[in-house]
Amino acid sequence: MSGICPFLLFGTDESQPEARRIEVGRLSADLVDGNLRTIRFAGKEVLRAISFLVRDRDWGTCEPTISELTVEERPAETLIRYTARFQSTIGALLLCHSTIEVSADVLVFDARFTADRDFETARAGFAILHPIVGVAGRPVLVEHGDGSIERSVFPDLIEPWQPFKDIAAITHEVLPSVEAECRMTGDVFEMEDQRNWTDGSYKTYVRPLALPWPYVLKAGETVQQSVRLAIRADGPASKETQSPARIEISLRRNAGTLPAIGIGLRPEEARDELDHAGLLARLGVGHLVCHFDPDAGHGAEVLRHFRQMADASGCAVTLECFVPCKRALTEELGELAMMVRDSGLKLASLAVSPSVDRQSTPPGSVWPDCPPLEDIYSAAQKAFPDVPLGGGMFSYFTELNRKRVPADRLSYVTHCTNPIVHAADDLSVMQTFEALRDMTRSVRAIYGDKPYRIGPSTIAMRQNPYGSATKDNPFGKRIAMANRDPRHNSLFGAAWTLAYAATVADAEPEVLTLSTLAGSFGLVAGAGEPVEAGSPRPLFHVLSWLAQLSHGRRIAVKTSAPDRVVGLGAELGGTTLLLANLTPDLQEVKLSENWAGARRAVLDEAWFREGAKEPEARTQQGESLALSAYAVARVDIR
Repeated sequence: MSGICPFLLFGTDESQPEARRIEVGRLSADLVDGNLRTIRFAGKEVLRAISFLVRDRDWGTCEPTISELTVEERPAETLIRYTARFQSTIGALLLCHSTIEVSADVLVFDARFTADRDFETARAGFAILHPIVGVAGRPVLVEHGDGSIERSVFPDLIEPWQPFKDIAAITHEVLPSVEAECRMTGDVFEMEDQRNWTDGSYKTYVRPLALPWPYVLKAGETVQQSVRLAIRADGPASKETQSPARIEISLRRNAGTLPAIGIGLRPEEARDELDHAGLLARLGVGHLVCHFDPDAGHGAEVLRHFRQMADASGCAVTLECFVPCKRALTEELGELAMMVRDSGLKLASLAVSPSVDRQSTPPGSVWPDCPPLEDIYSAAQKAFPDVPLGGGMFSYFTELNRKRVPADRLSYVTHCTNPIVHAADDLSVMQTFEALRDMTRSVRAIYGDKPYRIGPSTIAMRQNPYGSATKDNPFGKRIAMANRDPRHNSLFGAAWTLAYAATVADAEPEVLTLSTLAGSFGLVAGAGEPVEAGSPRPLFHVLSWLAQLSHGRRIAVKTSAPDRVVGLGAELGGTTLLLANLTPDLQEVKLSENWAGARRAVLDEAWFREGAKEPEARTQQGESLALSAYAVARVDIR
């Protein structure tokens, strides 16, 4: 990434913590901000991370301040020591003394932590992440706290509840004849399938979710936890083969149909939405997903605004409506139907969800009072007899997986996703596509061929089902659960948007919504962004390309390195391919010989420096395409 402007890539000049590679024999790990990432043996990923984490009462991450860090490299081991300070929202301090020992086949991470005064937290302790790729559906041996052994498999489809509880150790095969045992002490550990939130991992963590939270770490009390990773190799393990530098692609035609592209509308952005309504026609999208929440004070004025936007754009309208469920359902939904009629708004579809389901109900918790979904759907169908009805969750797949809707009463099912629920670093965000693929596969396993809609899904979090609010981010940093993310405004956001569309394509959603029109989730730049205020953000052009390909015959694009480059395509009077680089490094994609003379347009740093205008199509030269950091390309073959 040398020489590249971080602001153009990420929308911020904030640098990420530097990684220091620790390597002893065939065992290696990256030390990042006091935690371990990408733990490998003979080049093969064993664990995605071992981290000591502290969450505030709303599950936001308390960022540590690291001091007294020492790294002592010896002939047969490396010893790391440091002190981490975590501060609560009310100023309480948690002091953690950590030691990490790495040898050729054993890694031990030990933490001793003490609060200076009562410290309120949703969780404080270790989280161990097992990877998904090459692990999902594979055998695992789980040792429980009482010494009993459970032989099972890592979940293939996404588990709504914890697949394993009361865990003392987990053992799995890394390579043929190579096993990894991960042993935890100091608290009760259990595992959740983090793919529910599109994290690319299975997470083993301290303190069962069935216990109350937030809880208090008492002043002056010291807690000790440790994680020990041991590698057992019966023979020599060959080093993992690295994929070639140049990425090859293969195409599978007639792979289904590409979805319509939707754009979200939010009442709090009404003025800016009216100012930029003309962008919708320029974008070419077909659907407006209009958020309506009576508990937030939304009423007739909001519906009239939605009608104005529909008239200005010619788009079909889906009303995404929370139902308060505080009075008779027929009364609440009847009033809504009357307001819709009075506003003149014509609905192409209506999606409803009980208001209480905006908040998550964790495993082991008591479900809040709520009318049966069948009753809510019946009342909605009575109030809107000629409008297709959708249901599901306006939050995330997690909640839909745990509270499955009676789909036989619905015209379609829907949910959103968010990539920064647990982690907000660049690598973790791009690794969410490993889990997103399994998520859509799980939806299809649950709901069959029921029509399926996804979104609005954006990098920033529009709603926090796990706490009282999303996190403010006034300084444009990489913050989990933030309601504003600078990468949405940059090349990173454009690449993320295309990768999302490519990843979900196999599930054939009928509508895909990956942006709002205005605001921090939207298409229009504000002050201090990589493009001029009032101009379209880079992801606008990606969504425009996707909208042009809507309903076209899909071409499935397979790449030899899907962790680096992904793509999708369509046949519409020719062949069009869209490709995205998911990394900060230059990637070279090998094209077929019959692509000679193809036209290609690229969103990259050079495009930014040339003014970030409508991407210019140029004749493709040669048989390869160079994609710089987080670049997105369109290739048209006639």
